[in-house]
Amino acid sequence: METRAGRREWVGLAVLALPTLLVSIDVFVLLLALPRLSTDLDASSTEQLWIMDVYGFMVAGFLITMGTLGDRIGRRRLLLIGAAGFGAASVLAAYSTSAPMLIAARALLGIAGATLAPSTLGLISNMFTVPRQRATAIGVWMACFMGGAALGPLVAGVMLNHFWWGSVFLLGVPAMVLLLAVGPVLLPEYRDAAAGRIDLPSVALSLAAILPVVYGLKELARGGWAPLPLAAVVAGAVFGRIFVRRQRRLADPLLDLRLFARREFSAALGSMMFGTMLMGAIMMFIAQYFQLVHGLSPLRSGLCMLPGMGGSLVSFLASPHLTRWVRPAYLIGGGMIVSVGGLLLIAQAGPVSGLAAVMTGFAVTNLGAGPMVTLGTDLVVGSAPKARASSAGALNETSGEFGFALGIAALGSAGTAVYRDRIVVPGGVPAGEARDSLAGAVAVAGRVPARLGAPLLDSARAAFMSGMQAAAVISAVLLVVVAVVVATLLRHTGAAQAHPEAADEPEPARA
Repeated sequence: METRAGRREWVGLAVLALPTLLVSIDVFVLLLALPRLSTDLDASSTEQLWIMDVYGFMVAGFLITMGTLGDRIGRRRLLLIGAAGFGAASVLAAYSTSAPMLIAARALLGIAGATLAPSTLGLISNMFTVPRQRATAIGVWMACFMGGAALGPLVAGVMLNHFWWGSVFLLGVPAMVLLLAVGPVLLPEYRDAAAGRIDLPSVALSLAAILPVVYGLKELARGGWAPLPLAAVVAGAVFGRIFVRRQRRLADPLLDLRLFARREFSAALGSMMFGTMLMGAIMMFIAQYFQLVHGLSPLRSGLCMLPGMGGSLVSFLASPHLTRWVRPAYLIGGGMIVSVGGLLLIAQAGPVSGLAAVMTGFAVTNLGAGPMVTLGTDLVVGSAPKARASSAGALNETSGEFGFALGIAALGSAGTAVYRDRIVVPGGVPAGEARDSLAGAVAVAGRVPARLGAPLLDSARAAFMSGMQAAAVISAVLLVVVAVVVATLLRHTGAAQAHPEAADEPEPARA
């Protein structure tokens, strides 16, 4: 029987949301802190890349394992273990004395961070059993994550002006201490009493499948098509196939593949991955547009992105309430069509006068993405049996990681191809670096005489805008297709219902 959540549950949600906000800030502030810490630690370019990327690699690799572990040992217990680990690794990162030490600390942060989202989503499914309340709680949780993304550059700008670079890693420590203090009192515990032991070979296979794919996609996005990243993606796919075959044979698998038999689960998970792939990568272009086309500082660039983050917050919080009148399928599909309008607005922007168009288009795109993120996550978590709620949450986050990495690789490659085709490098200017990217052209322009640098920058910025416009149009067209498919597959689905415990054996999805 469903019981409406009371004051205790909503206070518990605040306890879960505050660390999410601060962890999100903690992730994004590194973008501004990297130049200073690289100088202090004498980090090479390769070490700088690992400082940035190793956190995401570890989070993506361990999400599935941590989701299943939370269902087995207790979601609250794993959350508190992860909070303690995240706090300790944050202190280690803050006081790192070398680049390898910071890379190791960031890897530990990623492993600890992988416990937070699955455990939190699993606990939310326990605390909020009424579907609309659960969707609202997920919306609040998502809003805190996006709020951290918006506040990250601003907070980093302030802290780096007054403190040393290590201070940005200490932001999440007080929240983790608070979670450890009040979590055992306010948060319920839940675990699957019938679950067996973790299958360690499955853990190894999941890491062997996920990490090479994420690494390969990031390298393809960064450096274009190359044999090693392609080989990594293929190797990850092979290990993924082996992982799936092993899960089908195990009586108590690490990943319960029967979850995918539910139409609501599979369709919502797919919409999250493809929606993130098509809309998330645009952020990369927009960030470069603000800083490299218009020459804005990171702090001013963060301010220009605030309307977009505001659109996300409004949409996250409003979407659950709109399900009173509109089915989730039509809200998600309709929201994607709104995002298409934002993408097309971005596609109309020019290198000189397009700042307002990009800011507005980004805000509209994020406004339309709210139903997909909030209601899609609710459908994924709510359609899974309670014993698999953390596992479902882990799959939800993993699909987002894959979608974002794939989007940057695919759309980034498309934008780069257009850039390289359109740029005109003046005679007497080294062409290699300038043709690689807009950042390379800006660097080259600073080293050559003004009479050569100015036309190079004009051409590079125009070529970059052509690439961004092409990526926005491609995303818009494909997003229309995704919206139609999602609205069709989920058209009979109401607000996500938590399935009864007896639903451990999902019925096969209809063709």
